Amino acid sequence: MTSPRRLRGLGGPRTRRSLVVVAVVVVALVVLDVVMIALALARTAPESNGTPGPVPTFTSSPMATASATASSAPPTSGSTAAAGSTGSRHMLTASDAENAWRASSGSCADRSATVERTTDGGASWQPVDLGGDVRTVLALRADGATISAMTGTGDTCTPVVRTSVDGGSTWVVAPAGAAGAAVGPDGLILSSGVIASPCGAPREVYQGQYTTAVVCTESVEWRRGAGAWVSVPVDGVRSLADAGDAYTIARSGVSGCVGVRVDSMRATGVTPETSTTQLGCAAGIEPGDEVVVARAAQAVWLWAGDDVRVSTDGGVTW
Repeated sequence: MTSPRRLRGLGGPRTRRSLVVVAVVVVALVVLDVVMIALALARTAPESNGTPGPVPTFTSSPMATASATASSAPPTSGSTAAAGSTGSRHMLTASDAENAWRASSGSCADRSATVERTTDGGASWQPVDLGGDVRTVLALRADGATISAMTGTGDTCTPVVRTSVDGGSTWVVAPAGAAGAAVGPDGLILSSGVIASPCGAPREVYQGQYTTAVVCTESVEWRRGAGAWVSVPVDGVRSLADAGDAYTIARSGVSGCVGVRVDSMRATGVTPETSTTQLGCAAGIEPGDEVVVARAAQAVWLWAGDDVRVSTDGGVTW
């Protein structure tokens, strides 16, 4: 009989070669994976560009607004700063063509404030005692037989409003706004409180029932209520008075008058393009004189230097 063939064992030469090939392939794959991982890590690693700089920081500040309120306290509570330190000013107010009041503000330091009254159209003036420890005068307003004054009083020169109904013989404390608005050391003193001025070094301020006007250098700043300020360029503007639905404005050094030119400007619907219309000319007044204007109906008063004039036709003739 023929003997059967022997089966190859698992450990034969061909099997060993196959295992070696598989092992080599596995090792090659592992090495390839290691290389690929290394390359990937190298691409995602942060680059070195020398010494790192500081981390930037950012800040944000709120924008300032021209109409920001300096203080909400009523004028009678006032500022403890010297309420006259803005320099001496002239004030003028009238009841009619015969009766008027004028004041020099003085300063808290020297107590040089003066108030005078005329009953004969400015031909003569009599001094008025404001009473109390008055250091300076900030505002003055006549209303018929009533006169009201805002004064800087006491060591702190605190603004106080007083009213007299007997020609200044006696005075009583009055509500805020009775004497009108004023230019104070911390801003404009209105009936509602102290606000920032819309311009530097305002000359004077007028507050009516609905509008406020500030006389600035070469402009009138106007607003309705608590709205935004409207700047109206007005060359040589020196003073302003209420004339109902218009303002009466005194101007110096402008064409059309060698002296003080008196103009009219509307007081409602004011825009930067609002213009003025000449009413008259008070001639012979020096350009450097202190000028202030007041109005009561058709009587327009002008105090310039040492001279006080009255026009009885709305400022047309003097």
